[in-house]
Amino acid sequence: MTDGAAEAGDRSGADGRRVVARLVGVERRFGEVHALRGVDLDVFAGEVFGLLGPNGAGKTTAVRILTGLLAPTEGRAEVAGIDVAAQPLEARRHFAFVPDGAPLYSQLSATQHLALVGRLHGLDEAEIATRTARLLEGFELADRADDPIGGFSRGMRQKAAIACALIAEPDLLVLDEPLTGLDAPSTAIVKELLRAWARRGGAVIYTSHLLDVVEKVCDRMAIVTDGRVLAIGGMAELRARAGHDGSLEQLFGALTEADDPALRAAAILGD
Repeated sequence: MTDGAAEAGDRSGADGRRVVARLVGVERRFGEVHALRGVDLDVFAGEVFGLLGPNGAGKTTAVRILTGLLAPTEGRAEVAGIDVAAQPLEARRHFAFVPDGAPLYSQLSATQHLALVGRLHGLDEAEIATRTARLLEGFELADRADDPIGGFSRGMRQKAAIACALIAEPDLLVLDEPLTGLDAPSTAIVKELLRAWARRGGAVIYTSHLLDVVEKVCDRMAIVTDGRVLAIGGMAELRARAGHDGSLEQLFGALTEADDPALRAAAILGD
């Protein structure tokens, strides 16, 4: 992890833990559509944080604001204590974002992608070479290291994108549906990787519709609906909020007042 966070005026939460990412009173409107409504959120060093919600809830908007791809209408987003809108280049030194279907340069190889990202983050060539070799071997891409990524399968492209996020060892990883396209062994590796990243003191924001995976991987979760944070916490806090024990999928349904999936399936089939 980088140590520039402390230099940038890093924040601490009420319990003394280091805040790596923060949304403060974030509002976002698109014309008449109110996509986010006063969202407050802290993500701490050493945790995997799940950002959940039904389609259209505001998750993607929140992630785009946090990563500087979209400006808030009101409020602010911070990474490592840096205002993302006011100092976007400085903030980007401290996080890596892997969107769903991450765009990569089809004519470049995995080795060239990693070298490009490493140089943009100021790594020296020896360190880039060392980290590149480790990442490509770990993701089982070493035998295709110099092939253009345009010829990769979707799963291979996803692994290359995650490797690019890791090479600079940022304070924060922001991953949108990171398991898309991965086979079972690669999925297991990435899930363990996220936990290991948090144990090393990094932070992860993880958005996914695979609630069973989120339940196993994430320390805390925020459930967003209609642009608001409806509930936040670990499984114990979410169960207390929902008023019953159950899986994350069951709690999610109860808290968002989603239709019973069995009844919806029966309606679709005409039963």
